[in-house]
Amino acid sequence: METLSFEFPAGQPGRGRTLVGCVGSGDLEVLIEPGPAGTLSIAVQTSVDGSATRWQQVFARIFEGRTAPALRIDIHDFGATPGVVRLRLEQGLEEIDHD
Repeated sequence: METLSFEFPAGQPGRGRTLVGCVGSGDLEVLIEPGPAGTLSIAVQTSVDGSATRWQQVFARIFEGRTAPALRIDIHDFGATPGVVRLRLEQGLEEIDHD
């Protein structure tokens, strides 16, 4: 088990909170809540040791070219593929956009 932390520049705090996915399903769980202005922080608990580069690349692709809201994102991973990571994260971001 490995715990990873990432930070990206962000705008104003996001609105609302959400939970998508379910770690017990062999998938992953993403919890999103507002964070301090200017910072998007992501904490990942993963069962796949040595995967920090993969996570960094996934997040860089998702947030490239846009100003994300300031959020705290907690991800509990059970070996999900990068495609599933992106899907769940985008589901969560879409859900808070509609709150």
